[in-house]
Amino acid sequence: MRRRRIDSAIARKPNPADVNHFRNAIPLPRPPDSLDNLSPTELVGLVRGLIGQVERLRKDNEKLSAALAAARLENQQLKDEIRRLKGLPPRPSIKPSGMEKATDRPAPEGPSEADGTPPRRRGPGVTKLSIDRTMTLTASAPAGSRPKGYENIIVQDIAFKPEVTLYRRERWAAPDGRTVTADLPPGVLGGCGPNLIRLVLTLHFQGQMTCERIVAVLTAAGLAISKRQVVRLLTARLDVFRAEEEAVFAAGLRASGFVSVDDTGARHAGKACYTTQFGSDRFTAFRTGPSKSRLALPHATCSAARRAT
Repeated sequence: MRRRRIDSAIARKPNPADVNHFRNAIPLPRPPDSLDNLSPTELVGLVRGLIGQVERLRKDNEKLSAALAAARLENQQLKDEIRRLKGLPPRPSIKPSGMEKATDRPAPEGPSEADGTPPRRRGPGVTKLSIDRTMTLTASAPAGSRPKGYENIIVQDIAFKPEVTLYRRERWAAPDGRTVTADLPPGVLGGCGPNLIRLVLTLHFQGQMTCERIVAVLTAAGLAISKRQVVRLLTARLDVFRAEEEAVFAAGLRASGFVSVDDTGARHAGKACYTTQFGSDRFTAFRTGPSKSRLALPHATCSAARRAT
């Protein structure tokens, strides 16, 4: 029985309507044996026939593209309906990125340079720079040339080099036997100047660099510094930062109409502790303690208030 069905399917004649549809949709001209043997009139007719065939193919392609887009839209609608019936969250609406529009940006209409490239736009920050020095560059112009002024270009650069200063501190012998020595400038700590200390703090806290990498950067720049000195710069004079942080906390409590509090677990010095966050739309402060009791909140706020007064 199965073999009879297969034989009948093979022996079945095709539908004449389908055959006529394909014949009328894409008429295939008989290719000539050689174009050299065709007359100009025959060549013109052949080209016109090919142009008509390409036009019909283009229209069919547009119809198929529109049908495919409609099918995709219907398929997506059916998927959304299935997700709704199953109680699943809806499909997120993702907006197209603007990268295509940025790449299709029209060219500037200003005058181009001598080599044909459009002039480069400068940002608004360049005009706010203060010029440290001005250098005039000469051009090797041929004989008979006439001057046409100057073309100004602002170039930004940074000089990263060590600066070693020798301080000769005066020493005086007082009548009472004491030795009076001149004070160092403010900001000098352990043989390091304030700019070096500021750079180490910036690299460690903002740049998230370890002490070993900071030592490698400073040594490559020509400084003689060790890891112990870097650690000392990071841990010394913490009372200044602590006082500043307490002042910010107290000022935030006074100026804020509300304060939000949240805590989370944290480890400090190898022990389990709790970090409490205090903040509002004006400030944010953190306190870490060993316990999570209710007394932590009033203790922190009262201590900040006492320091403020």
